[in-house]
Formats: sequence, structure tokens, C-alpha cells
Amino acid sequence: MRADIIKTYKTLHTWTGLIAGMALFICFFAGAMTMFKGTLDRWATPPGAQAQWVAGDQWLLLMQKTLAAHPEAAKGFTLHLQPSENIGAPLVWDANPERSRFDPQEPWGATLDEQGELVTAPFSTSPMANLVDMLHQTAGIPGDGHHLFGVYVMGAIGVVYALALVSGLVVLLPTLVKDFLALRRGKNLKRFWLDAHNVIGLTSLPFHLMIALTVIVFAFHDFLYDALSLTTYKERPLFEMHEHHDRGVETVAGNLLPPQTLLANLQQAAPDFIPREMQYLGPVSEHAEVRIGGENLDHMVRGADRGFAAMDPYTGELEGTEYLPGHENAWTDIVISIFALHFGSYGGAFMRWVYVFMGLAGAFLFYTGNLLWVETRRRKQRRNGGQVEQKRSTRLMASATVGVCWGSVAGIAIAMTAGKWLYRGVDPASLYLWAYYFVFLAAVGWAFVRGPGRSAVELIAFAGVAWLTVPATALLAYLFPAMPAWIQTAPGPLAVDGTALVAGVLLLEMARRTAKRVFHGNTDSVWYAGKPAGEPGSVAARVEHA
Repeated sequence: MRADIIKTYKTLHTWTGLIAGMALFICFFAGAMTMFKGTLDRWATPPGAQAQWVAGDQWLLLMQKTLAAHPEAAKGFTLHLQPSENIGAPLVWDANPERSRFDPQEPWGATLDEQGELVTAPFSTSPMANLVDMLHQTAGIPGDGHHLFGVYVMGAIGVVYALALVSGLVVLLPTLVKDFLALRRGKNLKRFWLDAHNVIGLTSLPFHLMIALTVIVFAFHDFLYDALSLTTYKERPLFEMHEHHDRGVETVAGNLLPPQTLLANLQQAAPDFIPREMQYLGPVSEHAEVRIGGENLDHMVRGADRGFAAMDPYTGELEGTEYLPGHENAWTDIVISIFALHFGSYGGAFMRWVYVFMGLAGAFLFYTGNLLWVETRRRKQRRNGGQVEQKRSTRLMASATVGVCWGSVAGIAIAMTAGKWLYRGVDPASLYLWAYYFVFLAAVGWAFVRGPGRSAVELIAFAGVAWLTVPATALLAYLFPAMPAWIQTAPGPLAVDGTALVAGVLLLEMARRTAKRVFHGNTDSVWYAGKPAGEPGSVAARVEHA
């Protein structure tokens, strides 16, 4: 391959990577955490907030009494079939169904007491997992609307991201066979980090291409739907409600079929499907429908390990199976595959952990990409024969990389801890947002004030301590139950504390190793923060091989 072609693609890879790198770092790190969003919900939900559960033979009575006492629930409600730490009541509805999808819910819960009387109350669900999901989708870029502004920005970055992947592959093609999986450790640290960057990029290339393309579709799907409605579907609605045959009964709460009857009908059609919840849409309207959500680990589902079947709540007729695992049509199967591949909603816990490691590896890929660009500036100055003195633009890029990346890592951890200590008397959604953005912006400011070298050591160490506050809070809550914080003793939430402990220890070790490079490394590096060359105790500048 001609050298000028490789140079062109290398330039394209460098600048597309720089433009997209820091935002993608946040998205991938948060995306790794969203793989266990349900577990995070349970971890962040205070214990004791759960209403009394009801037996299956009382579900219909609970639904009818709720609709009679709370007409607003007629817009729709969810009947949970099994208790869980993050579910406040057997029957739940949203008092603000018209909200934006990132606005906090206003949930109400209903149950029956021992005498069979209706008990309803508002309850709060922790929005901590929603914060992580928002960071995953927007990289923390603020905005409002049906789609946050950051979603559109990330859609554009997805295009740049795809260009970076393709151009990086072209750059590596001439030496692909010789250097594939090569990790050369030695005095030349830049070569080692470049090898690590290339190995991760090549081995995970299909994953990254899939993520890049699906991000573009997710961000701009409204525009795609609008175009399809004008050119393809025209007068026919793009998304049609399921047709209801003549029911022969009035759509009132008294004529609703018992949920057990609907579940029995579904069991006959899909015996391997495990139902978890029943979402009633307009239950007393002409278009009443119930979506029975659940899981089947042998099939891909649209998202969050949940597929669903649509049924008529008055006749028990199975009306829609396009999202029922194992019963999809060809077109829906394509859509489901796209969602499942992006969200990792297949293969159970094993695939979720695979996606966690792929997400963290992706964050490492973008972080090292920026660091390699910084190091390359020094090598270019050496080849030109000039004095190696880092430019202001290089130092600013290094500081921004350190501040944005480690500020986001620390911000999530501090938000998690703050949510457990300060949740009483404070709006949880505001608490998590303020905690995250305060730490994130403070870290970015600190990186520019202290410089890239010192701030790298300090912010990585701070991120490690921040993650250690998560298990420390759990330990204090266990030893002193009267404290405001709490500990969830179920295996899933305890795993969150354990994972945070491991993350904190690894980050502190990373800070120690970074300090060695910063204070005892090459004096002409932008990362060097020791004494100037020539002073007692300084390290003489070492010339690396070109």
C-alpha cells in the first residue's frame, strides 16, 4: 500500500479519534454499568419501602379496586408478578405518563391489606441507574426533549467513530499479520501502549462497528421513521395498534379477565416463556391491551432481557407475538437482533459480563488513543531536530483527557455514595445529577490548573478513593444500622459493593504506577512533573528510539 494513502488514513484516524474519544469514553464506561441496570436499581433502592405483596388470586381484585379509587390509573398500570428489592408495590402506575423519557417518574403503588382493603401511596424509586443510562446515551451532554440533545450529538459522533474504526484498520493492514496480538514491553513505553491499543482495537473491531452503526440508527430513528412514512408507508400508519375483534363485552373493570387466565393462555402458546410483569395499556378503553413481559434466555429480545406478548385483557386472545421470544416474524427478528446486539440482551448473565469487559476495553481504547496522540507530538519534534518543548495545545489536550475521563469515573462513584447518605429530604434525581456534575466539572478544572502530569496521578487516585466509598458505605451501614445509609444483602446488590471494591483497588494501583512515570519518567514528556533536568534529584532526559 502506498505510503501517502496510509498517511492520509492515519491522519483521518487520529483526528476522528480525538474528536470522538472523550465522549465515547464516558459512554462506554457508563454503558458497561448499564448491563446490570436492574441490579443497580435494587442496590440504590432503600429497604423497607416495599408494600405488602398479594397472592395471585387477589390480582384481579387489586386491579378493580385501584381503577375505581384512582381513575388516573386507567391510562395504564403495571402488575408485577414477583417481588423484587426495587419494586415498591405489586401494582404500579405513573402519575406523569406524558413526561420525557429521562424525566423522573411519579410512581404510585397499590396493594391490599390483610382485610382485602386497598392501600395506595406514592413511592420513590432510585433514579441512579437512570443517571448511568443517561451518561451512556448522551456522554453527559445536557439538553431536553423527547430525545436529549446529547443523543443527537452522540449520533453524529457515531459517524465519526465509524470513520475512526475503518481508517484505523486501513493503517494497520500493511503490518496486520506481523504485529497482530504483539505486545512489546521494554523501555519504549509508547510502543507498548500502541500495541495494546491496536490489539484491543483489532480484536474488538466487529463489536465496535456494530455499536457505531446501531448508535447512528438509535439517535436518528425518528428522522428515518418520518422519511419512511412519506416514501414507503404513506397513508398507512407506520406503527399500527393490534386489531381487536368484537369482544362482546363492555370494556369496564368488572369484565377484565383474571390475570391467571391470561397467563395460562400464554403458557400454552409459549411454554418456555417466563412472565415477570403485565403492563395494561388503556385497560378500560376501546383499545385495551395487556403486554405480558418476561424472558427466555434461549432467544434474543429487544432489550433488558424482556420480550413480551400482546393479549386482549377481555377475551384472552393472543394478539401480538412479534416481540415474543421464538415467535417473531422475519422483519421484527432483524430489529430485535439490532437492539439485542447493542444492549447485550441475550445469553443471560454470562453475555452481560462479556459486554461489561468489552465496554471497559472500549473506554481503554479511547483513553489510550488520546494519550498516544500526545506522545506522538513529542516524537515529531525530535525528528524535526528542534528542542522538545511541549506545545500549549498538546498540554491542553492532555489535561482535558485526564479531567474528562477520570472526572466521569469519579463522578459516578460519588453520585452512588451520595445517594445513600443524602436521599432523605432531597429530590433523588437532582441529588444524583448535582453530585455527578459537581465532581466531573471540578475534576476537569483541576486537570487544567494542576497540569496533565500531576492531575493524572491525583485524579486517578481520587477516582480510586471515590469507588472505595461505595463498599465503605455498605460496611458502615452493616455495622451501624441506625445510620442514614443502608446495605442490601441480596447477592446482586452485594456484588455491586464487591465490584466497586475491586475497581477502587485497581485504580489506586494505577495511580501508583502513573506516579512513577510522572515523577521519574522522561523529562521532555508532557506528563513529566518532577524536578527540572539539572537540579539535584532530577532524572536526566532519556532519548527513546525513533
